Amino acid sequence: MTLVSIIVPCYNQGQFLNDALNSVFNQSHSNWECIIVNDGSSDSTEEIAMVWIKKDARFKLTTTLNGGLAMARNNGIKHANGAFVLPLDADDRISDDYIQIALKLMEKSDLVKLVYAKGYKFGVESGIWKLPTFSLLNLARSNMIHCSALFRRSDWERVGGYDTNMKYGLEDWEFWIAILKDGGEVKFIDRVCFYYRIRANSMVRSINYEERKYTEEYVAKKHIFFFLKNYSLLLESNSQASAILSSRKRIAIRFIKLIFSR
Repeated sequence: MTLVSIIVPCYNQGQFLNDALNSVFNQSHSNWECIIVNDGSSDSTEEIAMVWIKKDARFKLTTTLNGGLAMARNNGIKHANGAFVLPLDADDRISDDYIQIALKLMEKSDLVKLVYAKGYKFGVESGIWKLPTFSLLNLARSNMIHCSALFRRSDWERVGGYDTNMKYGLEDWEFWIAILKDGGEVKFIDRVCFYYRIRANSMVRSINYEERKYTEEYVAKKHIFFFLKNYSLLLESNSQASAILSSRKRIAIRFIKLIFSR
C-alpha cells in the first residue's frame, strides 16, 4: 500500500491542532505518516503533538525556528518518506476518505500532478467554498486550488520546493504554477473532502495591498513565460490584439497591465 506523507505546519495554532490531527488519524487509507512541524510556536503545539505521537507512531514531530509557512512545509517534506505529499494546515481538516480517493486518481496516470477536492468553509464563515473551475488561464489570473492538494514528492524536488520568498502568503499559488507550467493534469474531486477554517485574523485576510502587489509581481517575474502563454490565448481572441501579439516584449508589457490593473 502506497505511503502518503501528510505535512502539518503549526505556528501558535495549538488550539486547533487536535481537530486537524484527528482527521488524519481517521483516514480510511491507513498507510500514512504525519509530519507535524512546530514552526517556533510559543503555545501548546509541542505538547499536543507529543500526545498524538504517543498514541500512534505514524505521527512525527520536527521543531524549527519560525520561518514562515513555505519553509515549514519544506522542512516537513524533507523529513517525509512518502512518494506522495498532502499538506494540511493546523487549523483545517480533511474527510476520512480524502487520501484514499485522491491517491486512486493520482495513481491512474503519471501525467496527473495534482488532485484536490471541493472545500467547505467553517468558522466565522460557513458554506461551500466556491472557487473557479481549474484551467491554466484561470490559474494565471489567481489561485483556485486550495493548499491541501495531493502531489508527488518528485515534483516538489523538481521545482525546488515551496518558494520561501513568498513571505506574505499565496505560496500555494506559486507552487502550483511551478509544478504545472511545463505540463501535467489536475484532477478535481467533486465532493467535500477539505474543510477550511475561516478565522478573523487568517493570513489571507490580513494581506494588504502593497504586500499582495509585491507578491503578484514576484510571481509574474519568476514565471513570466507561463503568464505570457496563457494571457496570449486571451489576447488572441481579441481582434485588436494582433499588434501586441507580434512581439514578446509588447505582450509582456500588456500582460503586466492586465494582471495588475484588474
